[in-house]
Parts: sequence; structure tokens; C-alpha cells
Amino acid sequence: MLTDTAVRTSKPRETLYKVSDGRGLQLHITPQGSKLWRWAYRFDGKQKLMALGGYPDVSLAQARDWADQARKLLATGTDPMAERKAEKIARRLSADNSFAVIAKLWYEGWKAARSDSHTAYVWRRLEADVFPAIGPRPVAEIETPELVFMMKKIEKRGALDIAKRALQTCGQIFRYAIAHGLATRNPAAEIRPADVLASRKKENYARVEPKELAELLRKIEVYQGSATTRMAIKLMAMTFVRTSELIGARWQEIDWDAARWDIPAERMKMKTPHIVPLSSQAVTLLRSLHTLTGHSALLFPGERDHEKPMSNNTILGALDRMGYKGRMTGHGFRGVASTILHEQGWPHQHIELQLAHQERSAVSAAYNHALYLQPRVKMMQAWSNYLDACIAGNVVRIEGKRA
Repeated sequence: MLTDTAVRTSKPRETLYKVSDGRGLQLHITPQGSKLWRWAYRFDGKQKLMALGGYPDVSLAQARDWADQARKLLATGTDPMAERKAEKIARRLSADNSFAVIAKLWYEGWKAARSDSHTAYVWRRLEADVFPAIGPRPVAEIETPELVFMMKKIEKRGALDIAKRALQTCGQIFRYAIAHGLATRNPAAEIRPADVLASRKKENYARVEPKELAELLRKIEVYQGSATTRMAIKLMAMTFVRTSELIGARWQEIDWDAARWDIPAERMKMKTPHIVPLSSQAVTLLRSLHTLTGHSALLFPGERDHEKPMSNNTILGALDRMGYKGRMTGHGFRGVASTILHEQGWPHQHIELQLAHQERSAVSAAYNHALYLQPRVKMMQAWSNYLDACIAGNVVRIEGKRA
């Protein structure tokens, strides 16, 4: 049998030669000095030579171990070289059938019947959240716990809706794989978001679909009721603040020079200050509103008592009179804005901050309310431009990548 020293000190000759370790294990030494491990065996009456790698990358002990494994396989009636070839093919097929590859195939067929903005948004979410977690994995080998880990990671940054959508999209991709014989089960169907994600109190506010927004905005423009109410609805559409935050607004909160609305902590649901960047359209509206209600401390004083804000049912009543009873609320503008801004590719963190969804500690509140302020300024201006385009019937994309 060979020794480590004998293998290390063996010298090349003019022609290839081999030295035996016994039981078919050989070291082939080439004229160039390469030392190659080979295992000789017979299968179905044919002599075969199986490569086990080269020395010193493969040590004598490793070569013996691999030869022993091949010998045990041969004893079961299996050709070790054929088995290794099959494993190599299986690995290649696994790579060809990775989740990311199958997702691309699914995407190409799925996107045909959908808008470019929506399909681009879905693909960005796959690249950002799903592929880093399970993209390289063979689609047929992915297990439910891997999806749970992916969702929990998304949840940690407060993006519950995106975590739910990620699971939903994965489910569609797994169904595609099953339909095309690339997988036999759908691990996404074995769980529901509620099984994994922390529950959040659901606020069921009626809202129109994004495709219905343009018609609603045009009806607001020609609303025959109070001009103050019409401006309140328009400002809510531009800023998508909560109804309570809107009707309680005071003129002292408006910073005309900075074109921003600073809502104090005591008026916010999260009890932290909130900045609303004002688009040029919002500033113009507020200047017009000031000629009507500037005599009061409130932007939207009540009709009978100017010391109290308008009723929180004023906006809802106006929407009802426009024909949107049960279909739209003042709060619904928040959901519509969130959906469209996400579909247009604006960063989730910027949208969530502008919606004032993040719960922040008292210590960090003074800093976090101004987080991503400049990108949010651009986003809010683009949003008002989008609303104008809806009214004009000339809807254009408001690319979030500029933010």
C-alpha cells in the first residue's frame, strides 16, 4: 500500500506510469508531473477506470474513502461511474429548475395580460425579497419553512402587505411548476399569512379601485356643495392624511416658505410628529382656502361653530352625494395612494413614512419624522401631478426610481 511520503515524493518519468494502493486504487503520474487518482473496477464484464481527482487536492486518505464508497455501490449492482454521471445531470437539472428560473418562465406568460407598471412592480419585489431567500434552490426541493423564513424577514421591516403578496406570488409560481411537471407540491399553499405574520388591526375603509380614481377626481372638481368641503376632499387626495388629521388642521401648522405641513404629535395616531410635503398644487389650494377660512385658526372650521373643526362625516357625506355611498371614504384615499405608488415603484419605506404607519419610540420620534424627507418631497409632487393627469384624462407613469 502507498504512504503519504511515497505519493508526495514520486517523480515523473518520460511516459505515464501508475502505482497501486491495492483493491483497484491507483495513482497515475504523468510526464508533466500531475498525480491523478484512479479506481479500476469491472462492471458487466467490462474494465472501467473511474477518476477520483488529483493529488494534492485529493489526499491519499480521501482517495481511499471515495474508492471505498464506489466499491460499496458496485456491490449493490450499480455502476459507480454511471451513478456519478446521473448525479451530475440531476444537479444540472436542479440548477436549470431553480425557483428563479421557473419564476422567470412564469412571469413571461403571466405579464401578458397585465399593465407594465404592475408587472414591473411584481418583478422588483421578487428580486428584492424572494430570490435572495429561495431563488437558487431547486423549485421541487423548497420546503414551507423556507417560505416562512422569507416572510418573517420581510415582516421585520414592517412590510406586512408585501410579505403577504410575496407568499401569494410564490404560490402562483409553484402552481406553474406543478402544471409543467417541474414540481409535485406547492409549499406556499400549506400555510396562510395569518399562520406566520403578526396580526394587525384591520381597518375596513371602503375605497374605489385605482382605475376608478380618475372619474372620482373629476366628480370632485364639479362638486356643487360647499367650496370648503370640495377643497378638503382635494387636499385629502393630494396628501392622503387621516380624516382626523385633516379636519383638525390649523393654519399655524402650515409652513408656507418650506411648503410643508407639520402635524404635531398630539394630533397623530402614532403620537409622533409628522411632516407632509406640500406639492405646488397643494400650496395653491391652501392659498385659495385661506381666503375662505383664514379668519379661523382651523383650515376647515365647522359651519355653525368656527372654533370647532368640521364634522368627520362632512367628507363622507359629500362622497355619498357624488354617488360613492359604501364605495369610498375619506380614509380610502390612503389605500388608493398606497396601491398606486407601490405599483409605480416608489420605495416602500417612503410610502409607509408618508402614511405615518411606522410606530416610533419617543426618543427617535424627533428624528424619524423627517426621514427620507427629500425623496418624499419628490414623491408627493409626482403624486399631485398624477392626480392632475387623471383629471385631464392623460394618465402618465410617475416613476418611483427617481425618488
